Amino acid sequence: MAKSWEISSFTSHDISEKKISERGGEMATNIGIMDAAYFVGRSEILSWINSTLQLNLSKVEEACSGAVHCQLLDATHPGMVPMHKVNFDAKSEYEMIQNYKVLQDVFNKLKITKHIEVSKLVKGRPLDNLEFMQWMKRYCDSVNSGQHNYNPLERREVCKGGRETSKKSANSQASNKGSTAQRPQSSHNARRNEVSSANPTNQAAKVSRAPPAGGGPVYEEKITELKLSIDSLEKERDFYFAKLRDIEILCQTPEIEHSPIVAAIQKILYATDDDGTAVTEAQAMISVGRKEIEGLSPIAEVSEEKSSLETHKRKNIANIDFEAAGLATLSPRQRLSDVSDVHCSESPLMTC
Repeated sequence: MAKSWEISSFTSHDISEKKISERGGEMATNIGIMDAAYFVGRSEILSWINSTLQLNLSKVEEACSGAVHCQLLDATHPGMVPMHKVNFDAKSEYEMIQNYKVLQDVFNKLKITKHIEVSKLVKGRPLDNLEFMQWMKRYCDSVNSGQHNYNPLERREVCKGGRETSKKSANSQASNKGSTAQRPQSSHNARRNEVSSANPTNQAAKVSRAPPAGGGPVYEEKITELKLSIDSLEKERDFYFAKLRDIEILCQTPEIEHSPIVAAIQKILYATDDDGTAVTEAQAMISVGRKEIEGLSPIAEVSEEKSSLETHKRKNIANIDFEAAGLATLSPRQRLSDVSDVHCSESPLMTC
């Protein structure tokens, strides 16, 4: 009976893991590129990470090491992630790649076909890390919706650097609480100083300094938006630069390197002025090259001689065919008379 119970429990455990993996794969495939998940803001993503894992991240790209992704997946599928292999103290790209290998292994177990662009994520670019974290939030919310209890501090104890990460987040949270507690007192002191001050210029200066302090989060959001736009512009720049580089390499092919068309293309590629003269100069180069080829190329002359010879041969062949057709229509007596006339005319020794 004991053996049969063990077999049945093992089988049910396997079945539950299989169901979880199938469900995870289905959830992952249902998240398209135009899903609402990719329109979630950075502040919402950060609050979700910090509340789920009890961290204090201020930027999404701080999770570029991959350790946060592993623990988020561990919170979604408890026991599926080998947390002892996760390194929260990863600084180099090699250490970060090891974390992403752990994440990819869990993806394979759950039959998740989401592609992880490790080479972009480890560089800490804001846009790439934001997009991947938006996908992670959508997936984790669709699987469990936070229905089970999860202790992130306890799970992070077995990770390399996990204990230090928990201490840093706790200290930062304590410092933030202290700063918020000191804000009312500092504002009260500032008001008292403003009332006691008799110089209106000092009061105007203090009033002018007040709006930037209150508009700090707004400025941070603007800075974040500018960083994202710069990142997208850099991607677009690299894309078109790679295309221009391919054209340049093609123009350096020995077979076509000295042709007028290639010279015109290089004229446009290496132009430093934006006045539009490069295109007109390139068109002039192509037209001059055509005239030189038509006037000086021996190949063109030989081709013309060949074409004239061929037309002359065709005319001769046509005349012969015409004469043969005329002879075919004559009677036998007329043919004999014509042959005799020919022999008489060709030979000076024969008389007719």
